Amino acid sequence: MDIQPLDFEKPIVELQRRLQEIRDHSNEHALDFDNEVAAMEAKIERTRRDIYGNLSAWQRVQIARHVQRPYALDYVERCFTNWTELHGDRVFADDKAMPCGLAMLGEHRCVLITNQKGRNTKENVMRNFGCAHPEGYRKALRIMKLGEKFSLPIIALIDTPGAYPGVGSEERHIAEAIAINLREMMTLRVPILAAVIGEGGSGGALGIGVADHVMILENAYYSVISPEACSAILWKDRRHAAEAAEALKLTAQDLINLGVVDEIISEPEGGAHRDHTRAAEVLGHALRTNLDRLLKTPIDQLLQRRYEKFRRLGNFAEIAADAPGDGATN
Repeated sequence: MDIQPLDFEKPIVELQRRLQEIRDHSNEHALDFDNEVAAMEAKIERTRRDIYGNLSAWQRVQIARHVQRPYALDYVERCFTNWTELHGDRVFADDKAMPCGLAMLGEHRCVLITNQKGRNTKENVMRNFGCAHPEGYRKALRIMKLGEKFSLPIIALIDTPGAYPGVGSEERHIAEAIAINLREMMTLRVPILAAVIGEGGSGGALGIGVADHVMILENAYYSVISPEACSAILWKDRRHAAEAAEALKLTAQDLINLGVVDEIISEPEGGAHRDHTRAAEVLGHALRTNLDRLLKTPIDQLLQRRYEKFRRLGNFAEIAADAPGDGATN
């Protein structure tokens, strides 16, 4: 698969192009350029480490949105077996932006809730660019309730820019649908695992993200608002998205420091889009390990921990400024 490079990856691409030119020249003229090849390979490796070892928040957002990044159904195919999709919210329609169903994770039957994007225009129109309508959240809750009825653990794979903000979505009460999911997921008497695999945007992500253990892929992000929307509000201009991304503290490392997520899942160097199989292996292992652990925990203890976990979010301490007589707080 030819990987489409992002802007900040262009120095690596240019060095790889020059390396190929050296090799072609060597083969064409039967000359020994082994030393030059070795030096160029070392330079590429150093450049790769420098770039991927110092990614900014905005660069990670770009990786999270990469069109070749594995989406939820790619992980379903590689991490799960016996996938059976269930359709419809029994009220209005079936939302194809949120495929849900039953699957096997290792030896455990589970309920699987996902967000799904498309890779081309036709798929994106069908999947509504991964932005679910109210019926998507109602479908998800219906199937999660089914899981509770039959004592099946719930796994959510989150990858959405946010819930769909259109007129029809508002007419069918998107805010209420998400709010009900938040309330009901807090009390479901089965283990819940959630993994942010790409974009975790606003209430659209949180609507299926109330879980006992929340994981996030290394280059995914989880935020109350997209960097572009934040930039448009604060600076009246979307061009400040990179600054907004830094301020939002939306990267995996920021989120684990803040206690918003519980675990970071490593990705292949350069992002999950560079090796779907390896990315799925790592995520699958993390899902199985944590599910086994949660299934061994008494359900009343899980519920108490789940409640306490989300009650802790947003707590902060006020610290008096150093300047004498200054009543400002940080």
